[in-house]
Amino acid sequence: MITEKPVSLQEHAMRYGTMMGIYWIIKFIFFPLGFRIPLLQLLFVVLTVFVPILGYIYARKFRNEQCRGTISFFKAYTFTFFMYTFATILASVAHYVYFRFIDHGFLFHTYQTQLQQIKEASPATLGISIDQLLQTFEAIAALSPLQLTFQLVSQNIFYGILMALPTAFLIMKQKK
Repeated sequence: MITEKPVSLQEHAMRYGTMMGIYWIIKFIFFPLGFRIPLLQLLFVVLTVFVPILGYIYARKFRNEQCRGTISFFKAYTFTFFMYTFATILASVAHYVYFRFIDHGFLFHTYQTQLQQIKEASPATLGISIDQLLQTFEAIAALSPLQLTFQLVSQNIFYGILMALPTAFLIMKQKK
């Protein structure tokens, strides 16, 4: 007689994190394309705003289907944080591939060109701020694809920590 072991919180976080990671990859595709087709940039922004809503939907589904409708704050936070972490890991592969093999400096060159145009068209008081932004972009552009990927990973982990807090508060539900 074979008995099935219950699926753990981490396994569910991996499953939902994989779906979230695929969503992030699709969303990321619209980012560079948005510089050529502005409507896709708008779509990227809309999809980005939807990320915490999708996280809430997945966490609520986990609570209702795997936790029988009740979940503590800590368990909800752990699940949500793990889900965002697994999504980050999957999306980081796409980020690395993009920056290593596809981009060849396109994003940074485009940003620098736009900032240069703003600097030329703006009053002298904005020039100092734009110069600082240009220097920042030059420093970022000097990073290797792997360094850029790790920068995005740390940024996504940080935002995952922040988004997991309100999500956990919203979905936690104690037994009555």
